[in-house]
Amino acid sequence: MCGIIATVGRNRAIPVLLEGLHRLEYRGYDSAGLAVLDGGRLVLHRKVGRVRELEAQVPAEQPGTVGIAHTRWATHGGVTEANAHPHLDTTGRIAVVHNGIIENMSALRARLEGEGVRFRSETDSEILAHLIGRYYFAEDGSETAGRPVAAVRAALRVVRGTWGIAALFADHPELIVAARNGSPLVIGLGEGQSYLASDSHALVPYTRRVVFLDDGEVARIDASGVQTWHSDGAQVDNAIETLEEVWGDGDKGRYPHLMLKEIHEQPEALSRCLSGRVVSETGTARLGGLDLSPRDLARISRVGLLGCGTAYHACRVGAQLIEAATRVPAKAEIASEFRHRNPVVDPDALFFAVSQSGETADTLGAVKEIQIKGGEVMGVVNVVGSSIARACGRGVYIHSGPEMSVASTKAFSNMVAALAVFTLMLARQRGLSVHDGRAYIQQLLDVPSRVAAYLDEPGPIDELVSWVTAPTTNMVLFLGRGLSAPVAAEGALKLMEVAYIPCIAYPAGEMKHGPIALLEEGSPVIVIAPRDALQDKTLSNLQECKARGARVALIHTAGDPVGRYADLSIPVPDTHPFFSPLLTVLPLQLLAYRAGLALGRDIDRPRNLAKSVTVE
Repeated sequence: MCGIIATVGRNRAIPVLLEGLHRLEYRGYDSAGLAVLDGGRLVLHRKVGRVRELEAQVPAEQPGTVGIAHTRWATHGGVTEANAHPHLDTTGRIAVVHNGIIENMSALRARLEGEGVRFRSETDSEILAHLIGRYYFAEDGSETAGRPVAAVRAALRVVRGTWGIAALFADHPELIVAARNGSPLVIGLGEGQSYLASDSHALVPYTRRVVFLDDGEVARIDASGVQTWHSDGAQVDNAIETLEEVWGDGDKGRYPHLMLKEIHEQPEALSRCLSGRVVSETGTARLGGLDLSPRDLARISRVGLLGCGTAYHACRVGAQLIEAATRVPAKAEIASEFRHRNPVVDPDALFFAVSQSGETADTLGAVKEIQIKGGEVMGVVNVVGSSIARACGRGVYIHSGPEMSVASTKAFSNMVAALAVFTLMLARQRGLSVHDGRAYIQQLLDVPSRVAAYLDEPGPIDELVSWVTAPTTNMVLFLGRGLSAPVAAEGALKLMEVAYIPCIAYPAGEMKHGPIALLEEGSPVIVIAPRDALQDKTLSNLQECKARGARVALIHTAGDPVGRYADLSIPVPDTHPFFSPLLTVLPLQLLAYRAGLALGRDIDRPRNLAKSVTVE
């Protein structure tokens, strides 16, 4: 994986491909490449590093009106030019870009090498180019010979795994062939120009009219549009959809980094997420995308929440909110583990698949497992038309607007906010009074302004940065209880992602059951203890850390005198304990950003990470 862009039509391909790669770079970025057709021959450019380095290599006036391009996040094979996409078949007449994983790579590679194919890379993706070439150049009268779509379809029949591919044929300069199985692809339709991308964000400058490919489909794309077939050869009647308006864009604006911009966009993003969804008059909420009647809500026996990384931490917050406010059992699970343990799926349960991109392969796999076992699953996603949204059919868009920095910030907040709205919806059905529902709504609607107030005066974050970036710091420990435990985990994840500092996050009560052994004189410990029912117990754990010589930073409610118990006090605005994660996470986001900056890290593109993880 990670990003695909392609175009065919009357306009020069290179500007479209390079712009598309820049817009996709947040998804993966260890190398990039492109192939265009020029006078009947394939011209290939590949480069290790960022897209700008590839751009410097490509001739400014490179002709060609059809081309494919890819920005890579390595899975099979190291970060080398030979492993960068596109990959060519033996003849050099077919070029392929691929997102996904070929699971039977070893057997297919051995078979092709036995037939005399010499591989130029270590990737699984190169196999696809050679397989397609094998069928396209067949000399035995095969029905696939000379037929691009048939050759691609035949090649994919012997492949096991996931793919989103685009193939370019030197003999057919008027078309691109695409195919999808488990890795997203969307086709853009313009006037005399068509486009293909793995992310609709790359298409926005050119068109809003799109066709989403579904798993098992193969498409022929030319300047006039698209034809699509199922893998069995049956033609598909394509539904043309219109991309919805998005808020914000990938520009940094007045900020030096996208991450900082997105942190500061949280008040506006939260307001969008809540707008029109809470009803003060009746003290309830409505989430039309769920299409759940009061009777449907009454039948819910339990709630399961599935996510990976930051989304999983949001799920943990959501599960605690649901149980506390509704008394309906709720459990957060790591999606990458869920389907591989043969889970028991209660048909009366409601599951939420939570993902910023809506393309997370592990979460999508969990969705399919739930559906196979008769469960009801709905999406909580940011990207309209994403694979999880389409697979679930129903759900909630969190309306964060584009989140382009790899480290997620505003999406975490909006996931929590969306789950808080669902909690109110379920709680009112389960007995929460109108009066209490109105109070819940007022507190929730006040959160965006309180987030803005904190971001205007964030407190002594730089002093904490000096702690965690000191040469003597070997590890940072994050602690919290209740709703603050997943906040601690999210803070540790952010600091690891952006600053590459080893971190451990634990529920504060568990600290003495192991992690306390790591503490030594001066060890940085970050404790999250807003004013809630568990604060006193958390402060006891804080004292246990101080007794071992640790330096403790305490994130707490403004005006609360508990700050005196710590070496460093970071107050956040007061709110209902249910919504404290939306405030206490903010200093942790800023800590990660400023620590990464102090250490000279690539803030928006941390090493080894990708924004949208479309492989298992």
